[in-house]
Amino acid sequence: MPRTRKGPRLWRRPARRRGRKILAAAVWIIKDAGRHIATGCIAHPGETRPPEEAEIALADFIASKYSPSRTKKSIHDIDIGDVLSIYYEASREKQASVKKFANRILRLNEFFGDRRLSEISSRLCYEYAKSRGNKGGARRDLEDLRAAIRFHAKENLHDGTVHVTLPEKGSARDRWLTRSEAAKLIWTCWRTREIQLVHRGMLKGQRVPTDKRPLRHLARFILVALYTGTRSTAVACASTTKVEGRSFVDLHSGIFYRLAVGKKQTNKRQTPVPLPPRLLAHMRRWNRLGCSRTHIVEYNGKAVKSVKTAFKTAVRKAGIDLAQGNVSPHTLRHTAATWLMQQGVDPWQAAGFLGMSVQTLLHVYGHHHPDYMREAADAIGSRVRKRNVSVVESVVEINRLADNTKK
Repeated sequence: MPRTRKGPRLWRRPARRRGRKILAAAVWIIKDAGRHIATGCIAHPGETRPPEEAEIALADFIASKYSPSRTKKSIHDIDIGDVLSIYYEASREKQASVKKFANRILRLNEFFGDRRLSEISSRLCYEYAKSRGNKGGARRDLEDLRAAIRFHAKENLHDGTVHVTLPEKGSARDRWLTRSEAAKLIWTCWRTREIQLVHRGMLKGQRVPTDKRPLRHLARFILVALYTGTRSTAVACASTTKVEGRSFVDLHSGIFYRLAVGKKQTNKRQTPVPLPPRLLAHMRRWNRLGCSRTHIVEYNGKAVKSVKTAFKTAVRKAGIDLAQGNVSPHTLRHTAATWLMQQGVDPWQAAGFLGMSVQTLLHVYGHHHPDYMREAADAIGSRVRKRNVSVVESVVEINRLADNTKK
């Protein structure tokens, strides 16, 4: 039985050598039916995942390889792969992250591509969500499928109605840190020392602490995220100078421009926010001492890409209780919103500061506000006011006089 031919895919072609001499560096290429198509991306040593440029090149190759028909047809004659290809070509330039968009289209094409538009059903959408595993990720992918079908219909390229069933939204996360937990986490990051195994001498075989502080950059990250309620990606890429693709912290005026330079605004609002005075003083001192020369969060003098691993280590070392829910870098944003509500800050001010809508703030965090349903709670156990009794008596008297007048 012949083997099923694989579709277009990325491959890390190893370097070609002659003895110790490198004739050609390792590169990422697209393999398709025996052909090798260059992506222009060099494979760096130790790199196991293709870079963003290579994944975008693969998506572009797939979109250009298949030329979908643009004549109006019945949904029984249209491949879903063609619908996705048309939508990708029309929408890729409008996306905030072309890489993530390309990955979603590739996943959808692998599952739905060879099916007809009329085959879409609730059962098929459920099967995709089950195969995807990640409930939230499956919902986001299917939202793109729904958008692609709507775009196809808007272009008058198919007849009939097609409905995409989305998985239910997950419940909102309500895990936040108390002030004592946050303080414990920061002090753990600041005081933690690297432990090394001694290989020679009197202490051979023992583990001894060194003068290296591997988590101090995370302490700075936590302070910025807590004081501003900013998403972790914007904090990690925050720069003290205007750099393409990075958010900008103006240490002179004290404004944090959370939207990365050159990036498009999305539904996840990343509005500029004034820095609290205490945090601004910290940032200026970090910059003066060389801890944050070009970026707010630096590790060994270089900007960090992610703090997930370091944050998980810090949570474990600090002994944070995980029984109430998982604690991740995004928990710091939940904590900032909760603290603002507990302080009784005006919802409109708090929502603007956090970069979210007032509706979202009140729906998720409103119950933390001291005035939350307070008037109703106070009224339910109090006595009926005399003012209300007098009004009732007045109405009764007016009705009695009206009856006498009729007689």
